[in-house]
Amino acid sequence: MNLFSLKTIKLLLETYGARPQKRLGQNFLTDRKVLAKILLASDLSPQDTVVEVGPGLGVLTKALAEKAKKVIAVEKDPRMVEILTEELKNFSNVDVVHGDILKLDTKYQILNTKYKVVANLPYYITSPVIRKFLEAPHKPKLMVLMVQKEVAQRICTNPPDMSLLAVAVQFYAKPKILSYVSKTSFWPIPKVDSAILKITPITADINADARGFFKIVKAGFKQPRKQLLNNLANGLGVKKEIIVQWLENNHIKPNQRAETLGVETWIRLAKNMKKYTPE
Repeated sequence: MNLFSLKTIKLLLETYGARPQKRLGQNFLTDRKVLAKILLASDLSPQDTVVEVGPGLGVLTKALAEKAKKVIAVEKDPRMVEILTEELKNFSNVDVVHGDILKLDTKYQILNTKYKVVANLPYYITSPVIRKFLEAPHKPKLMVLMVQKEVAQRICTNPPDMSLLAVAVQFYAKPKILSYVSKTSFWPIPKVDSAILKITPITADINADARGFFKIVKAGFKQPRKQLLNNLANGLGVKKEIIVQWLENNHIKPNQRAETLGVETWIRLAKNMKKYTPE
């Protein structure tokens, strides 16, 4: 079955009484070249376990199943689960899991197996899904994701244009945009273009307290247009003169904004925050 054909897609949906759910961000890939780029970036081997989020009609799922040892496809829409179960019945290495990836503990499925995450992510859950896997006790060895172009750019940005999302991802991983994908490569056609994003987890600085790290980062970005001095003082409940000393001792100007700091600078702040801030 040619799942790149718009005619085939519509016929399949009609057969099961289904239709694209806008609230679930369902936009089906119709471009073979884009699929090939995703597979190339995923660098799959017959030993790999892959977690796919939002498989939809299964066009990517089938391609993953042909290359990997096992594919765990997590789908929220019950109609899509019905279609996937039937269309993938000849693939013994595919497990279709009905559930919300943000509420589902995937550890019971993948156990301690080294795994990769490969997905055409629904736009509305991009950030929380990335955070979920990067903050998990057992992280994937690689993530290759189709995401909204603007989100990919935000994740991969550098100072002076950092965002909370960029800092959060770059604390745990090295993100890279591999290519951009036109919105016409999907049906229904979304309002914006996409990007293929490769995220390679790294070993976070073992000397940095992750809890303390994110506490100060969130405080710093609470009101992005305000200076670090005001944000940190208000967010952490610490006197401004102490914040000034803390920042200057880390070679940061109190009137800088959070977006001007890179991950290494935030880590440096987190490492000595206990000298200046209460528990």
